[in-house]
Parts: sequence; structure tokens; C-alpha cells
Amino acid sequence: MNAIILHGTCDKAEYFDPQYPSLSNSHWFPWLQKQLLINGIFTQTPEMPDAYLPDYAKWKSEFEKNGITSDTILVGYSCGAGFLVRWLSENNMGIEKLVLVAPWMDPNREETTTFFDFTIDSKLTSRVGEMHLFFSEDDTVNGVQESVQMLLQAFPNIQVHKFTDKGHFTVEEMNSVEFPELLETTLS
Repeated sequence: MNAIILHGTCDKAEYFDPQYPSLSNSHWFPWLQKQLLINGIFTQTPEMPDAYLPDYAKWKSEFEKNGITSDTILVGYSCGAGFLVRWLSENNMGIEKLVLVAPWMDPNREETTTFFDFTIDSKLTSRVGEMHLFFSEDDTVNGVQESVQMLLQAFPNIQVHKFTDKGHFTVEEMNSVEFPELLETTLS
């Protein structure tokens, strides 16, 4: 069994600011990766190219280097969660578990051009052992609530983990680098 944690996007200023960690090493990703490693699950947090200007073909090429099998757990955050939904919708592949955290799929096409030009495969649930959706009612990132509704409509049986006070699940909004609820779901 292995796991892949996929980050989201950011603006250009944050991407090039040396004061910020790389996206694959931000928020709760390093903590979750370490916890999964401790529990015997080889875990990778790949850095997607040019995350401030996501290009699906580039992300797909980088992502597919990570050895995805039927025993893989995929954890996607924000744009990374949306990417995973697209990738799984377009690839007839089964995985162990899919966990989407604050999913963002740019429903109004305000930030991306063709990154999310796809149809969600509602049959995806037949190829994924478990599907989980983490979101917070106070998430203020434009498009997240709409993306959550799109996913709930496409996957009515997805296991929902709803919060009221986690925002966009950033370190600043959670006041922690630890995310025990996500760890428990990923390990169960």
C-alpha cells in the first residue's frame, strides 16, 4: 500500500516568495506524510509544476510518475483534489481510497482555462474502495462550496466530514499542522 498527498495551487507571489515553503511541504502535508510513514504506508507528496498557473498535462505527467495501483490512497487538497477527480474520471483505474480536502474545481472558470474541462465520472465510486470529502462551512475560497455541491451531486454516497471552523484547512485557519481527523480517515 502507498499514499500520495497532492497539494493545490497558489498565487504567483506566494509561489516565488522564499518565505513560504514549497506547496508540497506546507500546511499539514509533512505531518500527515510522517504519520502515514510511521504506520507503514509509503507516502509521497509530489511537487506539481508551476502550481501558480496549473496546466493539466504537466500535472498529469508529474503525477503519473508516482506508481498508482489498486492499493493506493490518494489525498488531494483544494486544486489537487479537483485534479484527482479529473484524473480518476479520465483513467479507468481503481484505487483503495480517495480523500478530497476542501476540493476546488474552479466551477466558474475564473482562475484556470482548461484545467477542469472534463465530465465527472459518476461511476468512479465503483472503482474506488472508499471516497471521503472533507470541507468546512466557513471556507471562503471562491468556488469551494460550489465544488463540494458538484461532488455531492455526482457521488451521493461519498463519506462526508463536515466542519464549521476549519476554513480552507490551512495552518493559519486550523491553528495547527496536525490534522488528526484526516489521519484517522486515511488509516481506517
